[in-house]
Amino acid sequence: MALMKKTWKDTLTVISALIAVYSSWKYYQAARDNDTPPVKKGIEQLIGNTPLVLIKSLSKATGAEIYAKMELCNPGGSAKDRVAYNVIKEAEEKGILVRGEPGWVFEGTSGSTGISIALLCNALGYRAHISLPDDTSNEKLALLESLGATVNKVKPASIVDPNQYVNAAKRASEELIQRGGKGIFADQFENEANWRIHYGTTGPEIFKQMGGKLDGFVAGCGTGGTIAGVSKFLKERISARVVLADPQGSGFFNRINYGVMYDKVEKEGTRRRHQVDTMVEGVGLNRITRNFEVGEYCVDESIRVPDTQAVKMAKFLSVQDGLFVGSSTAINAVAAVNLAKDLGPGCRIVLIACDSGSRHLSKFWKIAKDVDRDITLNEVME
Repeated sequence: MALMKKTWKDTLTVISALIAVYSSWKYYQAARDNDTPPVKKGIEQLIGNTPLVLIKSLSKATGAEIYAKMELCNPGGSAKDRVAYNVIKEAEEKGILVRGEPGWVFEGTSGSTGISIALLCNALGYRAHISLPDDTSNEKLALLESLGATVNKVKPASIVDPNQYVNAAKRASEELIQRGGKGIFADQFENEANWRIHYGTTGPEIFKQMGGKLDGFVAGCGTGGTIAGVSKFLKERISARVVLADPQGSGFFNRINYGVMYDKVEKEGTRRRHQVDTMVEGVGLNRITRNFEVGEYCVDESIRVPDTQAVKMAKFLSVQDGLFVGSSTAINAVAAVNLAKDLGPGCRIVLIACDSGSRHLSKFWKIAKDVDRDITLNEVME
């Protein structure tokens, strides 16, 4: 009898062990399946749901948690993929563009939006016509040409000039429509499809990834769509501090902090440069766009970042974290460090990592590559 009890006890032990092993295997299988991305039916379905990564070097130095929202992981390499796709989708919903029929998307851009439009036009069966300043980086020009976009290079000029790149794109689209062709002017600066997509996707993604707990959000402002859409979403739910990182020569720093967009010598029409006096591409402006206007009330402050700090920060992030970023991401990182010092240790900050340094090799990184490899964060912030 004692032997039978022992055998039965041993059997139960073995059964329990097998159940535990099976449960662990099922748990592993479920976890693995959840981590495996589903099959996508087109590159447009790869847009969004970008990773959030802790920037270890900046976090350790400040005592904060500073994260980068990796918009450079979109298929077109920047946050502009979201905007380009939403502009096209809204045009399709209105019947202006129809899949399977000839159609054109026109835009005036300093580079990244044009690349996103060209990529998506190829994927969706349309053609892209991009007007841009003739001093845009060689990498962006080469990408546009490789993607088969029609590229119209114009002289840098103020928005009040009829030949400025945005105005040139609008005129080209109007000429096509007058000839009976189908097309749209994307109009990323004024088209509210821009901020709406960031309100509907980028903001919610950040909120979810951070578990609803963040103290600061940092982004630059070119069209204004990213900072407006994300900050509107966040401010409706939490009291995170929103900071606009502004390059030298741009007017948003004065606008946010002092209520004045520009000095007399800086206003649109007095400069011949298309953007502002900075090597930073993609952000900075001296006028209020519709997209920025929608979310301006959500921006708490602006931090001005000189080119020297942006260049040094880009090299620092590359060496310390393996983050090879473009100029606009670099100014966001500088602003995030300043914000972290202000909020204090333990704060949680998210910045937008807009695009890769590979698009800035011939201009911004031509200078950044020569920065001392052993540069410290204190030296970056000087």
